Amino acid sequence: MPPMLMKHDVDPAKELLDKIGDLSEFELFGNSVLIAVYERPEKTKSGLYLSDKTRQEDAWQGKAGLCVKLGPSAFVSDENYSFAGQKVSVGDWVAIFISDGRKITVNSTLCRLVEDQHIRLRIPAPDSVW
Repeated sequence: MPPMLMKHDVDPAKELLDKIGDLSEFELFGNSVLIAVYERPEKTKSGLYLSDKTRQEDAWQGKAGLCVKLGPSAFVSDENYSFAGQKVSVGDWVAIFISDGRKITVNSTLCRLVEDQHIRLRIPAPDSVW
């Protein structure tokens, strides 16, 4: 069971994709992956409210995000690294270690730019991990 299920009035993937908008003119290089950081809403499914300070921690500590753009060689195995057939697609929820990604804001949306091998797992929902 996830650590804290959140109440979403709108699908969080749709919300992030709508917020970040058109990325067609953004070109990622190499094996880079752009992840839009999941920021929790104010209310949990059980009815508890999170303080603004608690929610602001997602910008610094949040490990879950939505894959929104891939570089041309992302998830392509080579002599240095094998993905063993695994890959992430745009629209997948993923988790990373914060130290593996660089914080960047794209179209007013908090993101992390990571190399493909630093995506640690695909997750079923953004509130599955913390």
